[in-house]
Amino acid sequence: MNLDDFSDLIERPDGGVRRDAEERRERLIVPPGALGRLDELGEWLSAAQQSVPVKAVAQPRVVLFAGDHGVAELGVSGRAAGTAHELVRAALDGASPVAVLARRFSVPVRIVDAGVDCDPELLPESVVRHRVRRGSGRIDIEDALTAEEAERAVRLGMAIADEEADSGTDLVVLGDLSVGGTTAAATLIAALCGTDASVVTGRGGAGIDDLTWMRKCAAIRDALRRARPVLGDQLELLATVGGADLAAMTGFLLQSAVRRMPVILDGVVAAACALVAQRAAFRAPDWWLAGQVSGEPAQSKALDRMALTPLLDHGVTVGEGTGALLALPLVQAAAAFAAELPERTPAAAEETAAEDEAEAKDEDGVDVKALDAT
Repeated sequence: MNLDDFSDLIERPDGGVRRDAEERRERLIVPPGALGRLDELGEWLSAAQQSVPVKAVAQPRVVLFAGDHGVAELGVSGRAAGTAHELVRAALDGASPVAVLARRFSVPVRIVDAGVDCDPELLPESVVRHRVRRGSGRIDIEDALTAEEAERAVRLGMAIADEEADSGTDLVVLGDLSVGGTTAAATLIAALCGTDASVVTGRGGAGIDDLTWMRKCAAIRDALRRARPVLGDQLELLATVGGADLAAMTGFLLQSAVRRMPVILDGVVAAACALVAQRAAFRAPDWWLAGQVSGEPAQSKALDRMALTPLLDHGVTVGEGTGALLALPLVQAAAAFAAELPERTPAAAEETAAEDEAEAKDEDGVDVKALDAT
């Protein structure tokens, strides 16, 4: 498998449709600019859907990839190593923040066990049946995955994207349920952005103290030494310092772009996978939105590199797709405004044009537009 092949498969959202959406926006009764960034979101959705007016986001879905990371054994996380299954169980039982929001917003949640380190009997078969391996390797001293496992994980993500697209899902909220995942994510971002461990090391969704932060920084530094020699091959990079869940998310993002299925990214783990995917296919980020600012410095680095501006900044650091799901109503509102606000009547349009013409003249009756043209 060569992830660079995706570059030929992914096209940008339709630029002609977006221009049509922009022209339609100019005709709505609400003045252009009055809805702020919602105008941009509505036009982006139109281009993604190839539809003017835009269609409602009717079948969104939360997709969470779960996995344990061996590097958590170093005490780099606020959670104990090998406890990702507890995060999965809480989400399944409706006792996690993302589950509460999903229930409130009536959005189904799909959890994919790519590399959780627990007995399969502890989780439903529908969750564990895709597992690539039980936990990922300790990236500071060993590869996270074998080459074969990395390819299996990427193909798993691709298959999940195809299943969602085929079932009618029209927008995905993408997140992770991982322990140690932010360490692997920060390593990927530091490697791809050419920066040092201290620049990308954050406190994680669970929050960590200063001593834990120093251990995390040291682990990322050591993992970076192993990552830099394989930067030319995205799949090998994921095998070396990624993990089963991260590789699956990368495959999911790439195939979602192939299938023209928009995705809202959650935190630093999703951002890291998106950055790897961008390295393989430069047009892919045009199909993604950044849901929120997670507070992780590595996330900010990755989003800057992809020119993605987060929709929300509420200080939500819990991860697990929560921040991205909070952004979903904003995207749905943008679609509703673009689709349902009426256009101005011809008489109103003429009146507006006359007002614009009057504003273009100064108090002495001089045509300012004409002066500007000269």
